[in-house]
Amino acid sequence: METQEIHRGRLIDHVQLVVRDLAASQTFYTAVLQALQVPMGGAEADYFWADELFVTGLDSAAATGHLTGRHHLAFQAENRAMVDAFHAAALAAGGKDNGAPGERSYHPGYYAAFVIDPDGNNIEAVYHGEAKRSARSVTVTF
Repeated sequence: METQEIHRGRLIDHVQLVVRDLAASQTFYTAVLQALQVPMGGAEADYFWADELFVTGLDSAAATGHLTGRHHLAFQAENRAMVDAFHAAALAAGGKDNGAPGERSYHPGYYAAFVIDPDGNNIEAVYHGEAKRSARSVTVTF
């Protein structure tokens, strides 16, 4: 899924993960981002990206030879079914269960699932329940 459009307007401009095995991470993130209906770009020799997330191999010039370590990233889902699809896709693509889909006590309607990616990062998909948004995102087209 190649894209020439990104969505901005939240707190984080971008996050870079430096991974040991870029191919394994690309398989994992391709599966989970497809389940969340988020297009990926790049697929270059040493990185790939989706909106604010950039994933590079250890040998990438941007990595400067260091892994990023363990992180917790949460992706937004449009509904509970998308959270369920994320969890199933992540497990099928080599992720490890870190919390099956279900409601959490963080706030009413918080429905999420957690998986561990190939590098030990805690990856979440969350649906915050029914809410009114002023906009889905800010769209930047190149």
